[in-house]
Amino acid sequence: MGQATGQLRMRLVASDIDGTILGSDGRITPRTVRALHACEAAGVELVFVTGRPARWLTPLVDQLGHSGTVICSNGALVFDLETMSVVSAEAIRRDTLLEVRDIIRGLFPETAFAAETTAEFVMETAFAEPRHRALLDQVRHGDLAELVGEDEVVKFMAKIEGISAEEYLDGVAPHIAHLVAVTHSAVDMTMLEMAALGVNKAVTLAEYAHALGIRPEEVVAFGDMPNDVEMLSWAGEGYAMSSGHPLALAATVLHAPGLEDDGVAQVLERKLAEAPAGRMPDRAAG
Repeated sequence: MGQATGQLRMRLVASDIDGTILGSDGRITPRTVRALHACEAAGVELVFVTGRPARWLTPLVDQLGHSGTVICSNGALVFDLETMSVVSAEAIRRDTLLEVRDIIRGLFPETAFAAETTAEFVMETAFAEPRHRALLDQVRHGDLAELVGEDEVVKFMAKIEGISAEEYLDGVAPHIAHLVAVTHSAVDMTMLEMAALGVNKAVTLAEYAHALGIRPEEVVAFGDMPNDVEMLSWAGEGYAMSSGHPLALAATVLHAPGLEDDGVAQVLERKLAEAPAGRMPDRAAG
């Protein structure tokens, strides 16, 4: 469970995006932008870890000028903003995806499905809500089995109405947990998000940090939803946003002020003032 790490250096900041640094208005506040830039100026690595697909990273580019690595789709895809290319991806096997679809539909027949591949978003026609019917003109839709190829889906989504996300998860997870990793993060709909078995934000972040020679206790992480739980627990200092989901708050003893109070900026400002971060060692030296 995340806890303060005393005098250890902050060498890597890992932050979720939506609900953590990005508000519902689609903006990152100037104070948060300044704090994130101050970390980079102090030699701290910065990586964003999000449930978003690679095609939804424009706020990082336009508002932060970020050009580094982003861990997308809840850890299933690593994307390089500088080259605008996929670094690595962990896909769900097609036969597994269709098995999971059939299990969930057997439990909840009203479920509609969609999938993020490494290249696009595809969905069953029923997945589009009435307010989003224009989506049907923009994406491929129809029978899921015909839309996805072998080993290309990095995020599989199941959506339903009439029950809470927790009820949906509790009803589904015991039946599919041996096949896929399942979580949820949407605030305005009941939707489950699935990845290849064993994949989550923490697993991919740990691999990224290890490649840089950074230990878990040198990582400060921020998140607000159930899909952040593993990451907050893994990091030396994992901060749940006070405005976040109860499961995120329960995952760590460290709570940052809410998004509306620039909680990420407040924590980073304090940490930079208390213990200025040392610059990263020369990576060429190993």
